[in-house]
Amino acid sequence: MTTVGFIGSGYIGGTLARLAVAAGYDVVLSNSRGPETLRELVQEIGPRARAVTSLEAAQAGDLVVVSVPLKAYRAVPPEPLAGKVVLDTNNYYPQRDGQIAELDSDATTSSELLQRHLPQARVVKVFNNINFRHLGTLPRPAGAADRSALPIAGDDADAKAATRTFLDRIGYDAVDAGPLAEGRRYQPGTEPYGIIYSADPTDWEHEAPAGVEKVREALAAFDSAA
Repeated sequence: MTTVGFIGSGYIGGTLARLAVAAGYDVVLSNSRGPETLRELVQEIGPRARAVTSLEAAQAGDLVVVSVPLKAYRAVPPEPLAGKVVLDTNNYYPQRDGQIAELDSDATTSSELLQRHLPQARVVKVFNNINFRHLGTLPRPAGAADRSALPIAGDDADAKAATRTFLDRIGYDAVDAGPLAEGRRYQPGTEPYGIIYSADPTDWEHEAPAGVEKVREALAAFDSAA
């Protein structure tokens, strides 16, 4: 995979685009407001980045990051994503997205809603549990003692393998949390969400590494509380 498409290029998407280019990928960026609004970000990232429409980003990406508010997930184009690995960075925030009965009752998860909307894509939930500032500052080389890990969940083994490769190239290890439904183990309000990458739980301005074992322990804490 050489090109990463971005449907949504905000805090998480823009940060990931910078990391991807630093790791040797080309990136195609899109948002809901049009390519012209991404001119400054493209200029900052450099010649390996370009701005396109969401449809073009879905078509061009070998790997596609979906990083839009959950309330907008139905605007993601299904057809060009058929067969592709889709990295879902999203979370359900009722104050932003409105109340969604299926999620309020825990009958399903936000990533499963996206998978339902993209029936032929291979959705993996990742990057949803880390603050964008920490995402940009915590990458480390493979084997570094202070390398951080991110949980991933998905129903397709090959898609999770591709996600592991992408994470490794941008500076992170991966912890497999299980099938896509297990993304609930690191959604907002859980132990692995956010604070495990913070030096101080009351101050998210300063990051702290969270390696494989720390992430596994945080996932296990959710299981113990369930």
